[in-house]
Amino acid sequence: MPEIFNILISLISILVSMAFFTILERKILSYIQLRKGPNKVSMLGILQPFSDAIKLFNKTVTLPTMSNSLLILIYPLLTFFLSMIMWPLLPFSMFNIIDSTFNLLILFIISS
Repeated sequence: MPEIFNILISLISILVSMAFFTILERKILSYIQLRKGPNKVSMLGILQPFSDAIKLFNKTVTLPTMSNSLLILIYPLLTFFLSMIMWPLLPFSMFNIIDSTFNLLILFIISS
């Protein structure tokens, strides 16, 4: 049970940190382009990634008529799943979720 809890906490913290790295990226790009930046939602744009996620989920799905719609819907989920599988394999200093001598080899196999 503690292993599942560690994995869940790690994945949630990674996703939240990516949201804040998105804010940082948008702020830096706005300073480079001499514009104010994403301060439309809440103070200093803190809730901007969540607003973007809500807007993304509210968009309609457009599929080409002569395509395999199942593959178009499954491939983004597959890439997200593969990227989430790779995080526990990364060798941090003293913190490994999955401790194995073949972590880097497995990481290269999944990412190829």
